[in-house]
Amino acid sequence: MRTNGDGRIEDVAREIDRGDLNIAFTGAGVSTASGIPDFRSEGGLWDRYDPSVFRIGKFRSDPASFWETMLEVRRETFRTEPEPNPAHDALARLYDDDLLEAVVTQNVDGLHQEAGVPDNDVVELHGNVERVACESCGRRADADETIERAGDDLPPLCGSCGEAVKPDTVLFGERLPEGALYRARELAGNADVVLVAGSSLTVEPAASIPRIANGGGTTLVVVNFDPTPSSVSPDYEFNADVTDVLPAIVDEI
Repeated sequence: MRTNGDGRIEDVAREIDRGDLNIAFTGAGVSTASGIPDFRSEGGLWDRYDPSVFRIGKFRSDPASFWETMLEVRRETFRTEPEPNPAHDALARLYDDDLLEAVVTQNVDGLHQEAGVPDNDVVELHGNVERVACESCGRRADADETIERAGDDLPPLCGSCGEAVKPDTVLFGERLPEGALYRARELAGNADVVLVAGSSLTVEPAASIPRIANGGGTTLVVVNFDPTPSSVSPDYEFNADVTDVLPAIVDEI
């Protein structure tokens, strides 16, 4: 997509520049540009792995088998070290310029933090694959260190209580973390601009976040290859590459 001469880019830049509280809401389309495969699209991970393997019940009943598959997915997903792409960098620039309050994300890769947005202002709705969590004692730890310590003895165990740990991500059958969901909804309800990037807005309850803002006096901007569902009426919609549109918006400010 050519963004030069697109008056909507200037309009969106102006809305962000004058907004007192702006947030971004990001989905898988922001991560795929960094080489991280999507889950649900054609050719995505669910075409090669049975999603039922990633249910919380599977982890609890057979953690060793669960982790065998999880490690295969980790090797495939992160076979090369993913790095932030121009979309991540554009959002980090907005944050640095005090034009973005927070990034609410469905992604679990930690690339927003790597691009420069602090942990406290990245609201992770689905957790983070770089951590593991112990359901028994609540301890969280670095995933790579814990997995390396386990070696071939699966499942990886908690360094505090010795119980099996799970990825610190939301598995099928689990609720989204209440604190993150509450903060995301509060931000959306008070935002002047919600900038949606790389999300189909079809996965609930996360997709309800932009809908909270929609129609409430908030400017809703969507940048995603696929058209927005009819249940959402954005003020500006770009069916284009996030790595083109987001830097163009930031450059215009």
